[in-house]
Amino acid sequence: MSFTQFRAVAILLLLASQSFAQSAPRIAIIIDDLGYQMAAGRRAVALPGPVACAILPGTPSAAQLAKAARERGKEVLVHLPLQSVEHDGAVEPGSITLDTTREAFADTFASAMHSVPFAVGVNSHRGSLLTRHPGHMSWLMEEILRAGGLYFVDSYTTHHSVALQIASEQGVPAIKRDVFLDSDPAPEKVAKEFERLKALAREQGLAVAIGHPYPDTLAFLERAIPGLVEEGIQLVPLRELIEFP
Repeated sequence: MSFTQFRAVAILLLLASQSFAQSAPRIAIIIDDLGYQMAAGRRAVALPGPVACAILPGTPSAAQLAKAARERGKEVLVHLPLQSVEHDGAVEPGSITLDTTREAFADTFASAMHSVPFAVGVNSHRGSLLTRHPGHMSWLMEEILRAGGLYFVDSYTTHHSVALQIASEQGVPAIKRDVFLDSDPAPEKVAKEFERLKALAREQGLAVAIGHPYPDTLAFLERAIPGLVEEGIQLVPLRELIEFP
């Protein structure tokens, strides 16, 4: 093969790869609830590819895991606790409820951002009650805009959520979750939801999944992520799926 022929083939391969990158179904994965268990958190941070790490503010390992995620090139999110319809557990650090005043809301948000360094986005933790309230979601978007450069992910724990609508109205870059990988953490259920994630990406062009640092979920993702390319699916950072004004 002459140099000219070799160069032509190289150009064709480059164009083909660029075409694939533009047309291949894209998925993003977030691991939620990080910050309490260092070992599980480090395993999540070490997952292959650009898996985002959502870290609960005020947790013992929040700053360390945020730093580790940043060093691995992962997107760091503040996993902001918002009041749910039913939650019998203890109130988590940094929780925002319907009783939170506007001033307290701003203070709590600022503390959460300080607690999780290197954050590029915010996603909701629980929130099946608060995300359906336009006033509180408006406050949240105001704080996200004030912080500057952040995006929002609605974990979408209720179909009544207005968070994405309010984000759009206020000009906050945002997206919502499509699939929970491990609502049932049994390995066969995680595998089934992962297949649903890929099917949605093929149908819609993109899809977002949320998982948790359960041993079976992490073990499954460690095995499954490397095989995505062969299936014609791209795992991409969240930022690549979000439209920025």
